[in-house]
Amino acid sequence: MPPVELILLALSPLFVICVALEYMRAKQYYKIKDSLNNSVLALLHQGVDAFCLVLLMPFFYYLHQYAVFDIKLTWWTLLIGFVVQDFLYYWFHRASHNIHWFWLAHVVHHSSTYMNFTTAFRQSVLYPIVGMWLFWLPLILIGFSPELVFAIVAINLAFQFFVHTQTIGHLGWIEYIFNTPTHHRIHHAINKPYIDKNYGGVLIIWDRLFGTFAPYQAEIKIRYGIIGTLPKDNPLSTNFSPVKQLVRKLKQRNGMKQKLKVLFGYPNDS
Repeated sequence: MPPVELILLALSPLFVICVALEYMRAKQYYKIKDSLNNSVLALLHQGVDAFCLVLLMPFFYYLHQYAVFDIKLTWWTLLIGFVVQDFLYYWFHRASHNIHWFWLAHVVHHSSTYMNFTTAFRQSVLYPIVGMWLFWLPLILIGFSPELVFAIVAINLAFQFFVHTQTIGHLGWIEYIFNTPTHHRIHHAINKPYIDKNYGGVLIIWDRLFGTFAPYQAEIKIRYGIIGTLPKDNPLSTNFSPVKQLVRKLKQRNGMKQKLKVLFGYPNDS
């Protein structure tokens, strides 16, 4: 099993405990059918992701032969790798909101009107197909081993589980450097000032540097979900209704130029 799945599987008891504690404390943030759907989506995503990574691993090892450096595992190379991967994650996340092809997978994560720890489980089976893994290739070409790269990816994703909650408030100075529940609630909001903001995975500094940071505004009551038609509360609809909508849009466009604009343009402008 690839490192991503092993690490997330090892942490799954902690995730379940956090879900249970949050539910006992704040049931109003939950809808059982939504959370069950999120859990099934997580299992499907992990299974497909593991299968695809096994298929792609020979390609990653092939690329690693041409790495610029031979990076050995030490505490400081791990730290550098973590920061670089988080930087790459920022651009993956930003691309996933601004390019329809990547949004095809990422929209699944945003398509719930609820925000709780199980929302972190709400992932698409289409991530390997649209090419999330493309964004980690620079790390392999720099000289990090494929196993280490995907272990770092797993740690990054595990951290992000803890920002999907409404039960944690402002965290003081931490908010200036790290992604927090406050920042991520804004990211999931469909209120106009908050759309396409706060893409950071672990560090929020990338948003501050590249102009995509939005601060919390107490006067705005956050609404969660997506702009457009919501899927039904089942894994089939949640995963594939965006594909159905994309195919319909492609059929409505004439000529390759217009179809490419649908595929690679901004989702809501397509």
